[in-house]
Amino acid sequence: MVVDQNFLKVSKFFISIFLFLVSINVSFAENLIFKKIIDLNDPWGSTFINNNELLISEKSGKIKLINLNSKKISEVNHNLNYLEHGQGGLLDILFKDSFVYISYSENRGSGKTSTSIAKAEFDKKSLIFNNIFQANPPIDSGYHFGSRLLIKNNYIFATAGERGQGMIAQDPTKHPGSIIRINTDGSIPKDNPKFKNKSNWLPEIYQIGVRNPQGIALCPFDGKIYISNHGAKGGDWFGEVKIGENYGWKILGWGGTNYSGTKIGPKWKPGFTKAIQYWVPSIAVSAITIYKGEEFKEWNGQALITSLKDKSLRKLNFKNLLNIQEEIIFKNEIGRIRDIQIHPNNGKIYFLAGDNLWLMEKKK
Repeated sequence: MVVDQNFLKVSKFFISIFLFLVSINVSFAENLIFKKIIDLNDPWGSTFINNNELLISEKSGKIKLINLNSKKISEVNHNLNYLEHGQGGLLDILFKDSFVYISYSENRGSGKTSTSIAKAEFDKKSLIFNNIFQANPPIDSGYHFGSRLLIKNNYIFATAGERGQGMIAQDPTKHPGSIIRINTDGSIPKDNPKFKNKSNWLPEIYQIGVRNPQGIALCPFDGKIYISNHGAKGGDWFGEVKIGENYGWKILGWGGTNYSGTKIGPKWKPGFTKAIQYWVPSIAVSAITIYKGEEFKEWNGQALITSLKDKSLRKLNFKNLLNIQEEIIFKNEIGRIRDIQIHPNNGKIYFLAGDNLWLMEKKK
């Protein structure tokens, strides 16, 4: 048998490159320490109150205050009218300027729920919430609530999933499948798209065409807002929030297909917002952050992407959109990752994964 020597040389070259890249990832992962801090029950959102305390929401309905030094867990009473149904329950939680904001699946009666946002003055024993937003119409579905919260200046940006309803994300007279922007008191900014050139849009809607966005992050370096979004069977993505634009669901499939295997639509086409990074097949992208800190200062300005399906943390250098660099930091170390938080002082990283709170730091 005659063997093509050039083929062998090329094969050896690519194998060596592959092994080199694998060795980099393995060696980096070996320089990380993972510590399980506490056990929880289906945790979903987390937020730092100060350098030593985290407030955590559990999808099943509890809000807990965690002392990172003592490992003490205190349950905080609340008055939320939630319904745990499928992917719904208590969702994201955010502390800002002595107030707590939470997104949740609100019980709207007759089995219907909405992705709603409530606000309470912070108290370590009891949180008395008042609604400041409801995604309408309420829908009888346990799917695709979103839902992450972010505050920039005095605006709340929130992700509202399309509840498994597909083309509702193209209907700007309905909230599901959109990015919401409201003031922190629940009132509506007067420069939202409705008051510019989108007169048929609901006044709270900032951008449309998303499916199930479970990550949102404010970049401390460029001031831009970024989100992550679940596709269907494939087609997860990471992209920028852009006022008055449309990410295209369910006209676009982002590279994925329906679970039945049938085609949805093209990955992208002109007239729609183009994502920065796509994952096909799906990694079940979850929470994201743009890193700023001391512990991993070489990561400053890069996106950290968490995954449910392949239980990974990925680092995305997207400064040059023509040459995006993605690196898998670890896989299968702590389970399905639901949330990520950067310690406000030391830059160490905390995860909600599985039924636990985890800490990741460097080996000293």
